[in-house]
Amino acid sequence: MTTPRRILYALLVVGFIATVGALLLRRPTAPLPQLKIRQGAMAAGGEWLNTRKAVAGLQARLRQQPNDHEAQLQLAQAFMQEGRVTGEHAYYDAAAVQLLDRVLRAEPDNFEALCCKASLSLTQHHFSEGLELARRAQAVNPHSGFVYGLLCDANVELGSYAAAVRMADKMNQIRPDLTAYSRVSYLREIHGDLPGAVEAMQMAVRAGVPGMEQTEWARVTLGHLYEITGNLEQAEKNYQQSLQYRPSYAYALAGLGRVERARQRYPAAIKQLEKARTLVADYAFTDELTDVYRLNGEPQKAQAAAREAIRQLDASADAAEADENVGHYVDRELAFAYLKTNELNKALEHAQIEYKRRPDNIDVCETMAWVHYKRGEYAAAAQYMKKARRTNSQNPTQLCRAGLIALKTGQASAGQALIKQALAINPYLEADLADEGRKLLAVR
Repeated sequence: MTTPRRILYALLVVGFIATVGALLLRRPTAPLPQLKIRQGAMAAGGEWLNTRKAVAGLQARLRQQPNDHEAQLQLAQAFMQEGRVTGEHAYYDAAAVQLLDRVLRAEPDNFEALCCKASLSLTQHHFSEGLELARRAQAVNPHSGFVYGLLCDANVELGSYAAAVRMADKMNQIRPDLTAYSRVSYLREIHGDLPGAVEAMQMAVRAGVPGMEQTEWARVTLGHLYEITGNLEQAEKNYQQSLQYRPSYAYALAGLGRVERARQRYPAAIKQLEKARTLVADYAFTDELTDVYRLNGEPQKAQAAAREAIRQLDASADAAEADENVGHYVDRELAFAYLKTNELNKALEHAQIEYKRRPDNIDVCETMAWVHYKRGEYAAAAQYMKKARRTNSQNPTQLCRAGLIALKTGQASAGQALIKQALAINPYLEADLADEGRKLLAVR
């Protein structure tokens, strides 16, 4: 999906304004970070003008009072939101960290700064660090729904699903809103309740303000839930509606691209995905283009897109290695990217790195299973898939992969049942996966 989960974590930051009293005793020596100028359609409309005015105002405050914690926190939040909107995470993450660390050096228990830095860590896939920071924030203020959302996210990504459910319940008890309903939706999806996931995400959309980025993120996520359950009409309706409220929203354009791909209208799919890629620097658009170029009979473009996706991911990984405050851990994404270039050793290398970080996460276990399957190591694939299936997810991609692995390990009836179940949920499953499943069903 083109809406990586880091989008959900950063969503908590919107509208979260700090109230801080104490001032640092010395002037900071580092220059204030600046906005990068948006280009093209991203620079159109009032949102960019308002962002520039808000940032300029906060920077003016800090030039007058360099140790104004409230202004530092609000500016950090503005940069985190700008990274979310534009996809320029490396630049804006570094800017936000610079500001947040100024506050935390003076006030290690500043609740707002701890929450912001926890959210940023989760966005960067630094999940253990995010959990630690969220726990510190919870100790300072155990009555905030905001912090329980962070704890939910961290536990989900580390595979502690029972704890994640408890945190989501607590968040909804304190303050049910778009962010709370979104987490309920994702947890229902993980545990196999796709209708319940749709229902909760519908509530999230209704709780938001149309046109706001976080509301349109929820609407696009709702569209994707319809998409994976084979309801292309409702998926398309949500993506189109999102574009009405927020023109040139890259993730809605990518959603339309996936709908066109499912309908085998590959030139139209390419057009939408290429447009999305020009708007936001997200590797996922390039990765999806790899598949559609290949389906459209353009192998050279497919290969070029696959290499470009790896280059984008490597750049993020290199940044994270050079500075833990910048860049993202992207080894799971790299594992799948290398599968597309048939570099199976590299795929396994990155899958193993991610597995060492989060051995209990079902998506990571599924990644390990699929890499071993592609390598012809079916017994190992079956072990990891068993672990991946422990929440009873009904995601059709996982079901089909599990079925293929079962067939290769001598579990014919179970494998056939899983593949049939996957195709019943989503007849428009990814072409290669669906074709492989149908072929194996046909010969048995």
